[in-house]
Amino acid sequence: MKLVREHINEISLGGSHLERMGVGMKTSIRKWFDAVGVSPKKYIIYDDLTIDVIGHLDLEGTQITSLPDNLSVGGCLDLKGTPITSLPDNLSVGGWLNLSETPITSLPKDLKVGGNIYKYF
Repeated sequence: MKLVREHINEISLGGSHLERMGVGMKTSIRKWFDAVGVSPKKYIIYDDLTIDVIGHLDLEGTQITSLPDNLSVGGCLDLKGTPITSLPDNLSVGGWLNLSETPITSLPKDLKVGGNIYKYF
């Protein structure tokens, strides 16, 4: 599994030396959200790089291959039809989680989901 920070560095400004050291990680995370089409008004990035998404996060059908660590989604998280293969540590979803048509076969031990988990093949 590719580390999310490595993935974020790859899609940020060429993965510069400063970004590999962790400088500018908030900017890199913002670029990740921008790349998947999430408005900056829908999420908060804290200094410890914990991320809160306000409301639902609909990534259905996107080419997303990983999610940031320490992600909390207040509403539902829809990953249907994505190529994502695993979920990050400390993922919290307030509503349902849709994993239908994804290659995910196991869930992290610390996953928190407030509603149902859907997984249809």
